[in-house]
Amino acid sequence: MDQKMRSSIIENVKGEGYAGKSGLNLIELSDDHAIVEMVPMNDDANIFGTVHGGAVFSLMDEAFQVFCNSHGRVAVALNVNVVFHNPAKTGCRLRAESKEISLSNKTATYEIKVMDDNDILIASCQVLAYRKREKLPFSGERSEPTI
Repeated sequence: MDQKMRSSIIENVKGEGYAGKSGLNLIELSDDHAIVEMVPMNDDANIFGTVHGGAVFSLMDEAFQVFCNSHGRVAVALNVNVVFHNPAKTGCRLRAESKEISLSNKTATYEIKVMDDNDILIASCQVLAYRKREKLPFSGERSEPTI
């Protein structure tokens, strides 16, 4: 990915409302992965006092969104398969790392793993993305018409 695309994605993620109110922070975006972190607090807890699965899913989804769109084309999730391996504790930093497994003209597959500060696997998922023809709206490049 070129530096302009990387910078553009990073700037747009900073202004993303949902990520901001959820405490999702983009830590790293490179050619081979994206890392997003959060520190879930008490208001992220479920009825059992551990981190709600929706909060963990949001963390994985942010890492997926950032990385799958780093090719400069709009990409969206078609299917997400999640496994919750261990409960996460509030106040403990969670880190999601997204890696690309395969990439074609129309689809791509990603693996995302969430680990806590103690290197315990909290959750993992595999995402199938649909890659649209249109360029990212903030990339500065013209898009092909969508059918």
